[in-house]
Amino acid sequence: MAKILIVDDEKLIVKGLRFSLMQDGYETDTAYDGEEALEKAKNTKYDMILLDVMLPKLSGLEVCQAIREFSDVPIIMLTARSEDMDKIMGLEYGADDYVTKPFNILELKARIKAIMRRSMKKAKEEAPKKADTTIHAGDLTLDSESRRVLIGDREINLTAREFDLLELLVTNPGKVYSRENLLKYVWGNKAAAGGDVRTVDVHVRRLREKIEPSPSQPKYVHTRWGVGYYFRAV
Repeated sequence: MAKILIVDDEKLIVKGLRFSLMQDGYETDTAYDGEEALEKAKNTKYDMILLDVMLPKLSGLEVCQAIREFSDVPIIMLTARSEDMDKIMGLEYGADDYVTKPFNILELKARIKAIMRRSMKKAKEEAPKKADTTIHAGDLTLDSESRRVLIGDREINLTAREFDLLELLVTNPGKVYSRENLLKYVWGNKAAAGGDVRTVDVHVRRLREKIEPSPSQPKYVHTRWGVGYYFRAV
């Protein structure tokens, strides 16, 4: 039985969502502010988090960003705003999808099911890779099982999304990925359908700042101008 954390400070919305999801057989848990949500995400394994943007104590974006430091749990942002920049920020902070209030509960449940199917499919596709989880490229070492990255003997602290991005590039050295393809493979089909590639550039910049001796002259993650990004240890 899938377990979903519902995070919203409007108790009527939480009550309605919980009732509807439980009718579909989901197990549910609730939180009413950002700090409570983050604490529960750290201590409990969820299959999905429905996360309101406007929350007391910590905003939904702050909670999403913090969760992405330690978990790949699918997150759908619930927002009363419809501006494109809010949606872009949600994706950049690690959300898998977003739904604008007021929302249709049937649409929301369809999105939940679609994202869970993709997550299960991704887990199955990645399972054979566990046989050999460590990749060495120059003085960079990436371990897919422990999700650790080292440059020489120094461990690099990457967010979950940064690790996924680097892992895709490292496991396919020399292959050039367009920004659109990176959105599809790393962020999922919903982000790719949105068509905004700036989130890829932001994450590549942050990744380079962490792993490159000189981010302006990258040693690992290179740019093929007008095409995309690729990995090569030089």
